[in-house]
Amino acid sequence: MAQDSRDAAMRYRLEKEARERGEEPEADGEASARGFTNEERAAIVEVAIEQAIRRGEFKDLPGAGKPIPGLGATHDPDWWIRRKIERERLTGLGPPALTLRTEFAELDQRLDALRRESDVREYLEDFNRRVIEARRQLLGGPPVVTPTVDVDERVAQWSERQDAAARRAAEQDAREAPPQRRWRLRIRRPG
Repeated sequence: MAQDSRDAAMRYRLEKEARERGEEPEADGEASARGFTNEERAAIVEVAIEQAIRRGEFKDLPGAGKPIPGLGATHDPDWWIRRKIERERLTGLGPPALTLRTEFAELDQRLDALRRESDVREYLEDFNRRVIEARRQLLGGPPVVTPTVDVDERVAQWSERQDAAARRAAEQDAREAPPQRRWRLRIRRPG
C-alpha cells in the first residue's frame, strides 16, 4: 500500500508539472513504456527523499551535525590512499612520496631509538639517498615534496636529545635512590 501511495504521489506531481508546461498529461502506462525523462526521474527522486525525511529515515545518521573531514583543505588527488594508510597504520606501502612523508614526520622518534652516532649518520644518509632517488623517478604518482635533511645538524640535535634524556634519567635515579647513611668512625679511648 505504501508503494501505491508513492506511485500515486509521483504520478500526480508529474501530471501537475506537465500541465504547468502546457502539455497534456500522458495516459497511464505511456510513461513506463517509453521510459522517464530526466525531469521525471528528478521528480521521482525528490518525492522519495521528501517521504524518507517525513518518515525520519535520515535522523541519527553517523556524522550528523559534525563537519566533513578534510573539507576546505587543498585538493590532494591521492587522498584516498593517504587516508587508507593513516587509518590502517600501514607502513612501507604506497608510493615513495607518501612513505617518505610519513617517515620524515616521524624522523626524530626513529633517530631517538638509535644508540650510536654512526647508526644515526647512516640512517640519515640513507634517508637522503631515498628522497633523491624518489625525485628522479618519473613513474607518476604524487610529487615528492619531502626535503632532504642536513645530516650534521640532525646528528647534533640527536646528541642534545640523548644528553638531555641521560640527565633526566640520572636525576630520576637520584630522586628514587634511598638516602645514604653517613658512617662516623668512633674511637674508643681506654679509660
